[in-house]
Amino acid sequence: MFKTIREDIHSVFERDPAARSTLEVLFCYPGLHAVWGHRISHWLWKHNLRLIARWTSQVMRSLTGIEIHPGATIGKSLFIDHGMGVVIGETAEVGNCVTLYHGVTLGGTTLNKGKRHPTLKDHVVVGAGAKVLGAITIGENSRIGANAVAVKSVPSNSVVVGVPGQVVVRSEPRLSLAPDLNHGQLPDTIGETLNALIAHVRNLEERLNGHATQIPALHASEHGVWHAEDFSI
Repeated sequence: MFKTIREDIHSVFERDPAARSTLEVLFCYPGLHAVWGHRISHWLWKHNLRLIARWTSQVMRSLTGIEIHPGATIGKSLFIDHGMGVVIGETAEVGNCVTLYHGVTLGGTTLNKGKRHPTLKDHVVVGAGAKVLGAITIGENSRIGANAVAVKSVPSNSVVVGVPGQVVVRSEPRLSLAPDLNHGQLPDTIGETLNALIAHVRNLEERLNGHATQIPALHASEHGVWHAEDFSI
C-alpha cells in the first residue's frame, strides 16, 4: 500500500512542475485524493459491497469534482491534473502512468451491461476537455488532443485531434517513457489538407492559363496562420 502511495505522489512531481513539496501534494491535489478514494471504493466493489462502494465514490465526487465509478479498473501512477469535471465510467480500464486533464470523459455509448467504456493503455495522455467514448482501445504512448472526441480505436504512438477525432500515427515511436505533455504540438489535419488542395488548384491553373488566380478570401496558411482579405464579421 505504501509503495502505491509513494508511486502516486511521485507521479505528481513527475508531471506537474507546479508541485513544490510532498505536503502540498498530499493536501492540495484533488486528483490524487480521487485516485486514493477510488482504490478504496474499487476494493469494496470487488468484494460485492456495491452500495457502500458507490456511496464512497459519490463522497469523493463531492469533495474533488471527479467522478470515478468504483467498477473502473485503474493501473499504477494515474495522474489527474486539476481534475474538475473528469468522469470515468464503470467498465473503463486505465493502464499505468496515464495522465488525464480536467474535463475528460471516458464514457460509454451503449445500454448493454457488458464492456462499454474505453481502455487506455500505458503512458496515454488525454488533454483537457477530450472525450473518449465507447469500448475502444487507445494504444500505448498515444496522446488525445484537448477537446478531441475519440470514437474509434487508436494504434500505439498516435495523436488524435478534432471532432470526430482524426488519428495521426507518429512516423517514429516514442522511445522515452516520460509523459508526452506537449499539447501545443498537435497536427492540423484539416489545415494541411486545405493547403494541399489550394496548392493543387493553383498548379492546375498555371498549367491551363499560364498563371494562378488569387483566391480572394483565403490564402494558404504559413506555420499555422491563415491569411485573408479584409472582411467584416
